[in-house]
Amino acid sequence: MRTRPPVSRARLALALAALLGGGALTALPAQAAPEAGGLAVQYRTSASGATADQTEPWLKVRNTGTSAVQLSQVKVRYYFKADSPNASYRFACSWAVRGCSAVTGTFGTLSNPTATADRYLEIGFTSAAGSLAPGADTGDMQLRFHQTSWQTVRQSDDYSFDGARTSYADWDKVTAQLAGATMWGAAPEGNDPTDPTDPPDPTDPPGGGQTLFDDFDYSSHTDPDISAHGWSVRANSGGPGVPGATWDPSKVTFVSAGGNSVMNLETSTAGTGASTTHTEVLTKDMKFKNGTYAARVKFSDAPKSGPDGDHLVQTFFTINDLKAPMADDYAEYDFEYLPNGGWGEPSNILYTTSWETYNPDPWQAVNQHSEQRISYAGWHDLVVTIDDSAITYYVDGQHFGTHDARYLPERPMSINFNQWLIDLNGQTSTTPRAYDQQVDYVLHVKDQVLTPAQVAAKVAGYRTAGTGFVDEVPAS
Repeated sequence: MRTRPPVSRARLALALAALLGGGALTALPAQAAPEAGGLAVQYRTSASGATADQTEPWLKVRNTGTSAVQLSQVKVRYYFKADSPNASYRFACSWAVRGCSAVTGTFGTLSNPTATADRYLEIGFTSAAGSLAPGADTGDMQLRFHQTSWQTVRQSDDYSFDGARTSYADWDKVTAQLAGATMWGAAPEGNDPTDPTDPPDPTDPPGGGQTLFDDFDYSSHTDPDISAHGWSVRANSGGPGVPGATWDPSKVTFVSAGGNSVMNLETSTAGTGASTTHTEVLTKDMKFKNGTYAARVKFSDAPKSGPDGDHLVQTFFTINDLKAPMADDYAEYDFEYLPNGGWGEPSNILYTTSWETYNPDPWQAVNQHSEQRISYAGWHDLVVTIDDSAITYYVDGQHFGTHDARYLPERPMSINFNQWLIDLNGQTSTTPRAYDQQVDYVLHVKDQVLTPAQVAAKVAGYRTAGTGFVDEVPAS
């Protein structure tokens, strides 16, 4: 994963400024998912008997697409039948071209067991594994797993095993996913890894979750209800973004759109730091952790006035403060849209990023992200869910990315929206220009994972009942 160019290190004080109104940490640009083709997996075994001390699936993953693939977004599943209902297993990597430290292995249970499979070994990759160019493969991954008791394993009844395969060849009885979408192979019947379990009735979301909901029906940034409802409109100086810029509360306004009151964040510049104004609204309390976060946000590709081209960032995110460089209790989960590129990107791109920690100087980051290099101008429903196993992002009801358990939060966070300029390199004109980002609503349901359909139903229920604001989430 590439680090950002030195100019973007102006984010030095970002996380520590979060409690005072700081902005979101930026995602690190990386290779895009392939636009055509996908992945293929080759398999061989070095333990070919019907029984063995351990199962030894050796694998190679090949990029059959036309764009580079970030291996941290790839998951490969090998399916097998447990030797007994209570059997437990351990994974090991004997050798890998990319390095065993960059290869992960976890075990899962199938929701629809078959005669040849009720478990799977899922192989993943850390960011250290790097990327695959079109046509390239990972090279050897000499993997193995065994019962924790070291009792003999029976392989002959395992779905993904083939003792005759002692040299590498394509094998469709393992599956490969890229950013949550299956690109290769066939799972045991009824166990497609991209098939979700049937969700609850989307018109009847589950109850019990303590909720924050705000329809942003305020008169102005000075409306006393904003503070009474737990929000802060940022006025203090500091990063992220253009040095010398100010954060102007008066540029946060409330307008009507589609029959609803929406919050409007305006960012403007005339090509100098002194003329640049950013905007941010955030919760005063850090009390939000696991559960569902959702917002309807309008991104803009073009300014509402003046020349286009500035390196703009439009966001919805959660964050807590960095106590010390590389502190492991830091957390941040971002939607960041760059309509005109920036951080080395030439044009529009949407990032979702889950942060474990970072060091501001020298720059070092531990995070995982997903991305799409297309226009997202217009209104979009953004949802991120956090449970005890993963962070999952959705855009307009479609899965956008799932990030690993190592990035789960240890401490509660605030909820934030901001719009700011990375730098003034994208547009050198001194003609004034201004950009808008709008927010229709925000929702958080504590300790409860909702589908995007359930989010929509819950919001509709509040609006039907005439409820513009509720906050049941207790202080942390």
